[in-house]
Amino acid sequence: MTGTRSFLLTSVLIVALLIYMYAESLAFLFIRWFGTDDYSHGIFVPFISAFLIWQSRNRLLQVPRNKSWWGLVVITAGLFLYVVGELSTLFVVLHASLWIVMVGLAVTLLGIRGTRAIAFPLGYLLTAIPLPTFFYAGLSSQLQLWSSSLGVGCLQLVGVMAFQEGNVIDLGPVQLQVVEACSGIRYLLPLISLALLCAYSFNDQMWKRAVLVLSAIPISIVTNGFRIGMIGVLVELYGKGAAEGFYHLFEGWVVFMVSFGLLLMEMSLLGKLGVAVPRQSWSERLTLRHQELDAGREVGLENPAGNVFSPGPAYLCSVALFAPFTLFSTTVMDREEVPPPRATFVDFPMQIDGWQGEPAPLEKQYIDALRFDDYVLADYRWGTQHPVNFYAAYYRSQRKGQSAHSPQSCLPGGGWEIGSLTQQELSMSPGVTGPLRVNRAVIQKGEQKQIVLYWFKQRDRNLTDEYLVKLYLLWDAFSRQRTDGALVRLASLVGPGESEAVVDQRLQELAIAVGRELTRFVPN
Repeated sequence: MTGTRSFLLTSVLIVALLIYMYAESLAFLFIRWFGTDDYSHGIFVPFISAFLIWQSRNRLLQVPRNKSWWGLVVITAGLFLYVVGELSTLFVVLHASLWIVMVGLAVTLLGIRGTRAIAFPLGYLLTAIPLPTFFYAGLSSQLQLWSSSLGVGCLQLVGVMAFQEGNVIDLGPVQLQVVEACSGIRYLLPLISLALLCAYSFNDQMWKRAVLVLSAIPISIVTNGFRIGMIGVLVELYGKGAAEGFYHLFEGWVVFMVSFGLLLMEMSLLGKLGVAVPRQSWSERLTLRHQELDAGREVGLENPAGNVFSPGPAYLCSVALFAPFTLFSTTVMDREEVPPPRATFVDFPMQIDGWQGEPAPLEKQYIDALRFDDYVLADYRWGTQHPVNFYAAYYRSQRKGQSAHSPQSCLPGGGWEIGSLTQQELSMSPGVTGPLRVNRAVIQKGEQKQIVLYWFKQRDRNLTDEYLVKLYLLWDAFSRQRTDGALVRLASLVGPGESEAVVDQRLQELAIAVGRELTRFVPN
């Protein structure tokens, strides 16, 4: 009873400390699980993992319970990752940190061999973690294009005239835009999660399990392309209303169930290939494990409850690790940043070296999504040339959920797709500063073309790589006690009769002009 009481008290204290430390991270997870369809499967994952661990209880009975001190090493690595995630403003690092800490706790309680016995349920928890924003945006954009192409192919196959412009399907009088929500990623992620479960219960050769999991990717892409084609046919027959509301939702559910059905059919076909291996259903496996439990008790195996509720010193010592770290994290993470004083963008000059600017407001939905502290948006003209759209967003403190968003994630959409993305150096005024390195993106929609230059002005650095931005955030948070910075972007259309070289020259001239002004508004 004493062991059980110490286990319960220790566990309650550990859970309380973890909830306090990872409160923002957990809140972000719940918002994603309940607020977006892409990750709505995530709420079920912890319960499924808990059930799989409970199913493995008989296997744990037969594993020697050598509680391992290596668990504290794993926990320490997870806590170090927590600091990295907090200072680099990456929720995905915080989620990974929490998962590593949970693995470390399992090692201290069950030992390495015991943790290995529940490796799949622990690993399955990772399927509930949202993808990093920049990776998600790139994947979603690519899926949009693939789904659009497959949708157009399906329409043309049944005799409907359709053309593709990026992620826009042109049906003549009606244009259908394959938005991010229709990219198919909301089928892909839960289908992979289901495929992993199917592979776990599929008592067959490993290569068949791997094929089953990997096949979830093409299945979800193809079925979503078919769904888009089906929507196009309905729009052609019944008008644009067929692409909205209940019909859209119903088609989505039907297609997902079809995808799952194809996965089960594939599992059945794979089972008939090669050497036959006896398979068991979930109920058969559960019944077999109950029989193993009874057999274990007959030969005098230890009571599982007695093992679990008798924590070793390594598990108890984990509290001594969490308690001071929680105090340390509160002190360090909540410290006030001290960026230098700056001018506000409302005073950004609208006349720069002969360029005439006209400010424009940004829509509230974008302001709410981007969460910057200050911004400027204006169209600058030189004589009768096409305008250059200039945008800069300043963040006083780049914390989790409030940091510069890469245009690489935002440029695709509305029919636009990235044709090329390179880097180049712009020569600033001699003797004033070194060359300005920027990203150059060419985006296209049908015959239209637009060139975009962007970079990240982070303290005294001009960066083009998003990963370097995060790395310097981590370093400057420690060394300078500041994480302020800005995203700077310029864009201009390639007009009729213009070459890319002419537009490049226009963009570079304005980039150099605004670059000299930016230091007052984004201090070094």
